[in-house]
Amino acid sequence: MTIRLICIGMSAQDAIYRVPAIPATPVKVLATHYRECGGGMAANASVAAARLGAHVQYWGRVGDDALGTRITSELAGEGVDTTHVRRVAGCTSPSAAILVDPQGERLICAYNDPTLDRDPSWLRLDEVTQADAVLADVRWMEGGAAVLDRACAAGKIAMLDADIGPIEALRDLVPRATHVVFSAGGLAVLCGGASPGNALRQVASMGRGLVGVTLGADGVLWREAGVEHHVKVTAVKAIDTLAAGDVWHAAFTIALAEGRPTRDAACFANTAAAIKCEREGGRAGAPTRSEVDARFAEICN
Repeated sequence: MTIRLICIGMSAQDAIYRVPAIPATPVKVLATHYRECGGGMAANASVAAARLGAHVQYWGRVGDDALGTRITSELAGEGVDTTHVRRVAGCTSPSAAILVDPQGERLICAYNDPTLDRDPSWLRLDEVTQADAVLADVRWMEGGAAVLDRACAAGKIAMLDADIGPIEALRDLVPRATHVVFSAGGLAVLCGGASPGNALRQVASMGRGLVGVTLGADGVLWREAGVEHHVKVTAVKAIDTLAAGDVWHAAFTIALAEGRPTRDAACFANTAAAIKCEREGGRAGAPTRSEVDARFAEICN
């Protein structure tokens, strides 16, 4: 069965610098390695999902500049359907400069043109009913809201990747999704300094169903039907965590759409993200389905 997935939100171009350490004060840093690749939460998830065997549409906006052409061309080259990408006249496409240290942690400086049109009225929402699931990030609140609402109305999986973003976007989008999985930073934005478990209890009253949080090397914690669950992740030598959360959300959504139990889907997603962390280059390190299946069989069965 081929899962049909719509990913909506941000796409960008990343300039990635490997550095000896991420500076804490203003200073000149000499990089040890440099590469460029596509980025953006929803776009990264699109590529990850395509490599995992899904039929993926990416819905989003870029500028009408050369960078926008490069972004959409790279997505199409990965097998992602870019028919629903809007080229906005006079706008600069999103980009980011990213520092990655030897432990794989990263510092991201992103630019999003404030004139990038936020109007979602051009979206072909009728096509949501033909998908098995949708996955929205928090970077385009209006578009994400429209797609999540249509997916819920159609009885589809409506997944929200609740990463760090404006608190008003999180408050608006969380109640619209059937499944909400935060990054630790995104959960802290919404719930302050509460522990992950206590924060999820707070958020559970806002959501329609599952609420969870990815915790890096500590795996994933979630609440479902009033019960807390936790799946650990097998230790790996991480060299680049960039895009690991996006890969996780793509894998989790696909596994749920395939009908897997939540715990099994979480282990599948942990496996995909762990493989990504062993590779450098952001989404360039997203694994294939055969790679995830082989590792999953080793560690989750």
